[in-house]
Formats: sequence, C-alpha cells, structure tokens
Amino acid sequence: MTVVTRQHELPIFARPPRTWTQTLNGLLFFVLFIPGCLMVHAFQLLFLLPLKLFSSSPRARKLYDEGIRYTKGAFATLMNLMNQWFAPTRLSITFEREGQGKFTEEEIRHVVERDASGRVMALHLPSKAVVIANHQVYSDWWYVWCLTYFMGTHKDVFIVLKSSLKWVPLVGPAMQIYRFIFLARSWASDRLQLSSKLAKLGRKAEQEDKPFTFILFPEGTLVSKDTRPISRKYADKLGIPDPLNILLPRSTGLHYSLRSLAPRMSSLKLIDITMIYPGIPPKGYGQSFYTLRSIFCDRVPPPVVHMHLRIFDVAKDVPIGDISGTNPAVTPNRSIHESLEVDFQIRRRSPLMNGLESCGWTRMILSRSSLTQITFPAGHHGAIEIPLELRSHREIPDAFCFLTPAAVGVLWSRLVKAIL
Repeated sequence: MTVVTRQHELPIFARPPRTWTQTLNGLLFFVLFIPGCLMVHAFQLLFLLPLKLFSSSPRARKLYDEGIRYTKGAFATLMNLMNQWFAPTRLSITFEREGQGKFTEEEIRHVVERDASGRVMALHLPSKAVVIANHQVYSDWWYVWCLTYFMGTHKDVFIVLKSSLKWVPLVGPAMQIYRFIFLARSWASDRLQLSSKLAKLGRKAEQEDKPFTFILFPEGTLVSKDTRPISRKYADKLGIPDPLNILLPRSTGLHYSLRSLAPRMSSLKLIDITMIYPGIPPKGYGQSFYTLRSIFCDRVPPPVVHMHLRIFDVAKDVPIGDISGTNPAVTPNRSIHESLEVDFQIRRRSPLMNGLESCGWTRMILSRSSLTQITFPAGHHGAIEIPLELRSHREIPDAFCFLTPAAVGVLWSRLVKAIL
C-alpha cells in the first residue's frame, strides 16, 4: 500500500513546483489583504488622529479609545477572513486548569458556546489574561490572535515588538496607534518601558472594565539551527538540561509583566498555550514547513493547529513575589532578591532535574522541554474543533472597516468637482 505524502508534510524546498492555482491564490491574497490593512490604517488616520486634537475632552478620548478597539477588532476579523478564503484550517483545543487537571465535560460545556448546529461561536475564557506560547513559526502570533476572536478579546490585544518595527511603513504607525509595546531588546532600558506601559494599560482596562489580553512569547524568537546553540549555552549556564523541542524560555520579562499587571487586575489569569503543528518531524524546525508565504500564498496551511491551554490564577498559582504592599498607582520594582529567588525556583522545580511532578511556575516555563513529537488524531477525546472562519458573512464589511475611507475619498472627490 502506497502512503501518500501530503504537501504540509514535506519541507518547503522539497515540495512540487508552484502551480498556477497557487500563484493565483497568492495574488488574490495580496489583492485583498494589503488593501484591507490599508483601509484599517486609513480609518485610523482619517477618523482617529483628528480626535487627538481634542484630547482634553472626555468624550473625544472615549471615542478615540473605542476607535482603536474597533480597528484592532477589524484587523483580527480580516485575519480570520484570510484563513477562511485562502488558508483553511481549524484549531483543536484542549483545556487544563492548574491544580485541577483537564476540564470536565461539564466545564467544557460552560466554556464553549455553540449555535443550534453545534458550531463553536465563542469561548468563555478569562477576559483579563497574559497569554504565553511556544514559538515555532511566524504564524504563531496570527493563530493566537485568531483564538482571541472566539474569546471575544480580539479588540483588546497587546503585543511586544522589536523597536525596529516601529516605523515600518503602514505597519509601524498602525501598531503604534494600537498601543503595542516596542522594546530595544536591551533589558537595562526595556524593563522600565515594559513595566510602565503595562501598568498603565492594566489600570485603564480595570477602571473601564474592558477585556485585556497581553500576548508574549517567552522564548523571544523562533526555534532554528541558529538559535538552538544559544539556548543550549543558556541552559548550561542555569545548570539544567537543554530542552528538546523549544528554546529555553527567559523568565525575567514574563515575571516583570505579571508583577506590573497583577496589582491592577485582581482577576488576572495566565493562559499558557502549547502549540503543535502536524507534519513537523522530531527535531525538525517549523519554519522549514510553514511560513506566512507558504500558508497564505501557496495555500499549504497546517490542516489543524493543536493548542493545549493551561489556565493559571496569577494570584494563587504563580510565584511572582509579594505584591501586597504595591501601590497600584505606580510601577512595582523587582528586587534582585526576587529575581534570584524565581530563577532558583525554576531550576529547583524542573521536572528534568528531579523527575517529580512540577507545579505552577515550572510547568508553565519548562514542561514543554520534555515533549517528544506529539500527533493528535483528528477529533481526539476532549478536543474542541474550531474552523478558523468568520461567525457570519455580515462581519465581512468589518474586516475592511466598512470601506469607510474609500467612501470618504469618493465623496471628497465629488465635493471638489462640485466646487470647481
């Protein structure tokens, strides 16, 4: 019996030559995605920036904030639409709560909202959370943001980015308006920037009772042949075995983030996502099989993206140190003692070091290090299957901000002609 190898199971360099169908798919993707991004940014420039001139007015500030949320939600809607039209896939999600194991069927029924046909419409997960995930391919952030679309927090996503992206045409200014956080990757200068901005965002979300989702990849970069030696060197420095399938995550940035947010959000949760893509062999690198180009232009997406979600109550389950005396109005400092203590706990509790079941912080940081290649069969027990597509065709105009900038342009040109 001949076993047919599907394209996503082949490294990109070993795949058949691109077909005309794939070329057309790529052209259509760019024809719709790039203008969609332009419309979202044009909406920001035409309708939001003028409101900044009236920043002293509470009403203008509120309209500006809601405008940011609208355009951020529009971009998330556009991403899901691009999946639906050009790179069909689905999320296969399992859940686990720290200290309580996997969700029961009753708990899953409370988390998952379905329509009459059984289709998943929403996931009732924590609305204020720090979301961390392992980092294999550049599409990781895309699929995590798509997950927030079903969580209902896609309008309130915040991401850390390299400062070099701040002024990239179109993308950079739009992300600045989104209030994303730009860091120079120099911890001496970044720590105060990260803490102060997160503290401000967290305080604002709590006061206005808005959702808040902060997405962070503790590994900092992709797993590759270039980054593996760096991870191995860092593991040797800490005195722990080198992980097999991930880079050793750095705890400092995550710890600072949680300490900045926890005093301002009493219900803050940590959602730890383990992402697994099918077709990648043991010790293989995800970027050899999945790139943004191969997924959306060549139409070879992962047939399924597996996400195992572990949910932690930050106040109870994560040892971020004593914040009881922290004034929520100011940014908390992390002492050298606390830094060393947390790093010590990570090393001491490592399941690779002592073979015992780890808890809280260690499971969050190191549990993936002992993973071997895992293959989940379709529809495996307890998994929630969610096709990445819009819940309704009526949301398509949202993805393009109702084409408002284009309509304004047409009206303006007609007005100019009428005057002249």
